[in-house]
Amino acid sequence: MNNNRKGFPVPHVYVILLSLIALCSLLTYVVPAGRYDMMMAGGREVVDASTYHVVESTSVTLMQMLSAVPRGMTESAQIIFFIFIVGGAFAVLQKTGAIEAGIGKVCQLLKGRTLLLLPVIVLLFSLGGAVFGMSEETIPFIPIFVSLCIAMGYDSLTGTAIVFCGAGAGYAGAFMNPFTMQVAQGIAGLPILSGMGYRVVMYVTYLLVTSAFIMMYASRVKKSPEISPMYHEDQLREDVIDLNNLKPFGGREKAILAVFAVSIALLVFGVVRWGWYMDEISALFIGMAIVTALVARMTPNEFAVTFGNGMAEIASGALVVGFARGLLVVLTDGNILHTILHAAASVLERLPSMVSAVGMYVFQCLLNFLVPSGSGQAAVSIPIMAPLGDLVGVTRQTACIAFQLGDAISNIFTPTSGFFMAGLALAKIPWTKWAKWILPLIGIQYTLGAVFVMIAHMIGLGPF
Repeated sequence: MNNNRKGFPVPHVYVILLSLIALCSLLTYVVPAGRYDMMMAGGREVVDASTYHVVESTSVTLMQMLSAVPRGMTESAQIIFFIFIVGGAFAVLQKTGAIEAGIGKVCQLLKGRTLLLLPVIVLLFSLGGAVFGMSEETIPFIPIFVSLCIAMGYDSLTGTAIVFCGAGAGYAGAFMNPFTMQVAQGIAGLPILSGMGYRVVMYVTYLLVTSAFIMMYASRVKKSPEISPMYHEDQLREDVIDLNNLKPFGGREKAILAVFAVSIALLVFGVVRWGWYMDEISALFIGMAIVTALVARMTPNEFAVTFGNGMAEIASGALVVGFARGLLVVLTDGNILHTILHAAASVLERLPSMVSAVGMYVFQCLLNFLVPSGSGQAAVSIPIMAPLGDLVGVTRQTACIAFQLGDAISNIFTPTSGFFMAGLALAKIPWTKWAKWILPLIGIQYTLGAVFVMIAHMIGLGPF
């Protein structure tokens, strides 16, 4: 492959995000400042759709623009340090060689039937996305499945895709997700979990399309590894497993993998039953790293150095989260986020109902690039879109479907998505290569989303 191509180089993700921050800062000099008043609904602070008003212009200064990144890092410090801790913990786990030995054993047992394993993994992660909104929780699995897929003759893109795209398919077709679908229905005044049958159809469709896309790509890479965009990078990886020279899978390795399995079980149980989030999950992985080091008989200094090296390796990717948050910082400083919402609602209310329904979906898709938090996007947009639907003849259930799909699809594409960029950092995949690879699947998913929104509108998906 020729790496010295002429032409315009693909910008680094830092360049892309800094450019967007600069653009949004300039927009604060053009777009009128405005705000909605906030109110409490269902224990959550949301906008009051009837209270939009113009406020005094607060155009973003040069200093505010330049400080958006450090302020964004401060506001997203929890997830940034979560990424560091997960990276350090997995470096300790990787150092023991237990993962390598275990994955090698799995590959030996499968004996050429590895392609059948991929849709099973996609299914498991999709259920996580559909049932409890699995997103940040996918991060610890990325290094494991990257190593597994490379060992089976695929590439790091395949390993990352079965985790991210699997969970993403479930997130898009979520039939129970409490962080998006249930929040949106609660704000819209709909019965919680209503429209379940329609969402199950969405879920199955996204699951099948995603699985087929990944399997077709994986089979091509298996036959011709050099077609992989990550071919050269994967050849240089230090965590590649040589199946012809496997480490022994003895009692110590089994004990270490048992520690890992128990940690993952605690993660799932803690998130679902106890409402764990970043701090608790970070604590869990620090504990896992310490116990792993003890079982592996690492010295305290060896543990500390390995943990530190793991954090250093993903620093660039982890800090992307702060850059991305800076975008929301300037929109808030300039008081133009609510103005954008109000302008979109004003346009949609003048359109025919079918066009308004699709317009809601398109708007939610675009809004997700600025507000990647699912519950945050619901709190901002649903109080406006739900009553707007009443005015233009779009059911509130359809408005929630438009939100659910618009919020989900770009989460594993946009560089403003913190957990996604963290996962790419752990997988050591440049965003530009991932974006080019996944763009066809994202296009298919966006098209399916528009179809589902139109069908929901045509059948008057309710109860209202």
